[in-house]
Amino acid sequence: MEEPWYKDGLRFSCTQCGKCCSGTPGYVWVSEEEIEAMASLLKISVAAFKRQYLRQRNGRYALVEMKSRSYDCVFLRDKRCLVYEARPKQCRAFPWWKSNLNSPESWEKAAQICEGINEKAKIFSCERIKSIVEESDI
Repeated sequence: MEEPWYKDGLRFSCTQCGKCCSGTPGYVWVSEEEIEAMASLLKISVAAFKRQYLRQRNGRYALVEMKSRSYDCVFLRDKRCLVYEARPKQCRAFPWWKSNLNSPESWEKAAQICEGINEKAKIFSCERIKSIVEESDI
């Protein structure tokens, strides 16, 4: 099997800038387990959480976006995630999404949005990146 282009690892360190949580429309897909965890963290019922924070698309749940605030995630406040401890797998896996790892160009495109992708950040090994991608399947 051919080695990925990032065989020597990639640099990333979250700066908590919040840019990955805003800027363009999209979907943050959530599972029932993630919904329960976020509802518990917020101390509300699952039913209330679904009504207030979710939308359904193609039989799946996704977090609501705030169109009035540049498509920010509904949980982004002052560049911080209100449900950080229980954030969805998709959020935990960023920037290690398959779409960002397709090529050096796709990684550089992600770096234009994410200031944590840079030369000063810590190096994630190829093995660790593969593990994150496999665990998250994003």
